[in-house]
Order: sequence, then C-alpha cells, then structure tokens
Amino acid sequence: MTRRIAIFDFDGTLVGGDSLLPYLGRVAGRMRSGLVFARAIRAGLMSAGANPDDDLRTRIKAGMLRRALAGVPVSVAQAAAERMRGWQRWYEPTLTALKRHADAGDLVVVATGGLSLYIPILLEGLPVDRILATDMEVRDGVLTGEMQGGNCVRGEKARRVAALLHEAGPFAESHGYGNRPSDLPFLALTSHPTVIPTVPRK
Repeated sequence: MTRRIAIFDFDGTLVGGDSLLPYLGRVAGRMRSGLVFARAIRAGLMSAGANPDDDLRTRIKAGMLRRALAGVPVSVAQAAAERMRGWQRWYEPTLTALKRHADAGDLVVVATGGLSLYIPILLEGLPVDRILATDMEVRDGVLTGEMQGGNCVRGEKARRVAALLHEAGPFAESHGYGNRPSDLPFLALTSHPTVIPTVPRK
C-alpha cells in the first residue's frame, strides 16, 4: 500500500476569500446578489430555533441559492462561471503543497462548499484529479435553486471524503488541508491534517 491522497479545501485555504457571492453576483448582478444575501440572512435568523438540528449557515446559503438561481437557465449559469476566470487569488503555500503532492503522484482532491457550476473553471490548469463540490438541481435545463445531495461543507464534506477514502483507497497516507473550524470534521479523517489560518481576500 504505497498510494497517497491529498485533499484540499478551496475557499480560504487554496484561495483568499469566498467564491460563492462573487459567482452569484455574476449571475444576478452585484446589487441584487447583495439584497439576496441580506434577505437570506434575515430569513435564516427569523427561523432559527425552529429545528434544533438545522445548520444556520446552510439554511442561509440555501435561501441565497433559491433567491439567486431558481429559474436561471443552465446556459446562463455557465456563462457566469466563465466570467469567474481570473477571480482567484491563490494562497501560495497551499498551492505549492498541492503541486508538490501532484508531482509525487498522489491523488489530489479538492473538496469544497463552492458550486460545481463554477469550481472546475477556477481549478483549470491545476493537477486536480477529483472535485467534491455542492451540486445544484436542474430540471429541463433550468436551475431549481435547490442543492442536490446536500451542502458540501462540515459534516457533509466529511461524509463525502470518507466515502472517497473507502472507494479509492486504501492509502498509505492521507493528507488534508483546510481551515478551522468548518474543515475540522474532514481533516480528522486524514492521517496528516494541516490547519490553514483562514486566508482573507486581499
């Protein structure tokens, strides 16, 4: 058993800042996406406590996605993803680690709460073998605004990472790179976890 795997978070780990709001701004316009964010926060806070098992941040994100993406043709969402090119501000230490793992022949994975609508474009040109991301539901070529298969963060990200480790393994070593506290669940599954101080966008 000599194979190794390296799993990287994206937002705040490989790049500075968070990619979701900038993407929604390219879909719905910057002003509308700001209103969507504010309304989703308000609705999420108003419903807080209704279900003690709810994840407030996921509820806010779900509200944002419904408001911004419901009824948007996939072609429009893909065009917005194309306009994300060049948005990345790479965090060099983590980017260097990713390339080092790839050069060593390790399986390189990016696991992110970002949307599969645009994350592959932002990763183009990098030696990434697999992407675990948040998928959006599509019906008849139009986005419903609903996440499909859950929000790929925290516990759900850990669940997907565990499934990948089982499916693609066994591995002699598993390396994880993420920021605290949201990535701690998946980092706990790796034999060599690295916690990156959350990288701001500069």
